[in-house]
Amino acid sequence: MSEENKSENIAHWQSEKNEPELTELLREGLREVKDPEIGLDIIALGLVREVVINPEDAQIKMILTTIYCPYGPHMLEKTREKAEEILQRPVNLELGMEMWDYSMMEEGGAAETWGWY
Repeated sequence: MSEENKSENIAHWQSEKNEPELTELLREGLREVKDPEIGLDIIALGLVREVVINPEDAQIKMILTTIYCPYGPHMLEKTREKAEEILQRPVNLELGMEMWDYSMMEEGGAAETWGWY
């Protein structure tokens, strides 16, 4: 996969600019939410695509590894619950329709380790 395509698949969290400390707490806390089928967390998989943290609420856009993921509803609810616990505000979780692929995983993650791409 070309470096250009890999850079297009990196999640962009707007919250890193205005709430860097809270964003890092959220990122680490969401590592507790795992895809039970794959056994990796949603951050390592790159499933959390966008995060906006406002004083009164937050918005998270998340995708699934496949649109027919049998654990999708469970993972979405766990993500919202965990985010609300960490951020101490209501979280609107949107399911994106973007197709997931291995290049969305964190650098140095399982995709490279296991030779998935």
